[in-house]
Amino acid sequence: MIERYLVRYFLAVVEQGTFSAAAASAQVSQPTLSSGIAKLERLLGTVLFERNNRRVELTTAGTRFMHHARLIEREFAAAEREAADDAPSMLIRIGIASTLPAALSGRAVGAALRAEDAIRIEVAHGRMRDLMQSLRRGRLDLVAGPVPDDALCLRDLFEEPYLLAMAEDHPLADRAAVTADELVREPMIVRRWCEVLPETSRFFTQAGIRPFMASRTTNDETAAALVRAGLGMTVMPACHAAPGLRLVPLDGFAMRRRVGLVAERETMGRVEGSAAVRALGDVLAGPDAGPGSSPDAGNGGSDADARRDCG
Repeated sequence: MIERYLVRYFLAVVEQGTFSAAAASAQVSQPTLSSGIAKLERLLGTVLFERNNRRVELTTAGTRFMHHARLIEREFAAAEREAADDAPSMLIRIGIASTLPAALSGRAVGAALRAEDAIRIEVAHGRMRDLMQSLRRGRLDLVAGPVPDDALCLRDLFEEPYLLAMAEDHPLADRAAVTADELVREPMIVRRWCEVLPETSRFFTQAGIRPFMASRTTNDETAAALVRAGLGMTVMPACHAAPGLRLVPLDGFAMRRRVGLVAERETMGRVEGSAAVRALGDVLAGPDAGPGSSPDAGNGGSDADARRDCG
């Protein structure tokens, strides 16, 4: 008999790419996970992974089993949800990407709670990559955040550019756009969970700029606070505009993101007719969907116009 923990170990390796990363994700030791994978392969009578020094790759049999494993995990999660949900209210599990402003997320969740009486909401907050894994395993019903290319979008919310954030009293703050050459001596703050971090690093490297990294953080509110304090600059989405910040286009850096509500086909029917989900999306997509939309947000016309166009 194949036990559930073996399926979860298998999916962790598929999603993380290495046994060590999968063990950390599953919160077990690497020998424990390796032993579990070996046991699963014995039970199935086939090899699931090709091992090498850097990554593991699915065999043909492993690829076939992956589809069944994801279905099994989703059914387990659905059974747990139904067993736990013995109250008459409906439970909706929502993932919210950490790169959406916290204040905006709070307003959206509040609107969802007010829109439907017989409802309970559970919120998970984190990297989009991690939230999508939970969605595919059936642990979430939908995710609000940047839409992956291979995801099923329940509702498009807005599109926006990535801009260069600096303190409002910075010497470059009154510029309509800033070139890479002007940033040679500027310290930078790294948003470690930024969805376009590799593209941002590549942009500066190709421009021959290796800025001093004044701070690295996974919290966007912390990053914004450090920018306002004058510690450095950072690249962030336009929706993070707020008092004390100036967001300016970075010449030659044209990255944008599409933000939406993402669901799996199996959960689409469960959430698409929900008044709570509709209210959540309305707030996230509305004209005040970002702090920068208010007149006193500390941004110039280019930022405000960009945000309105995206909404």
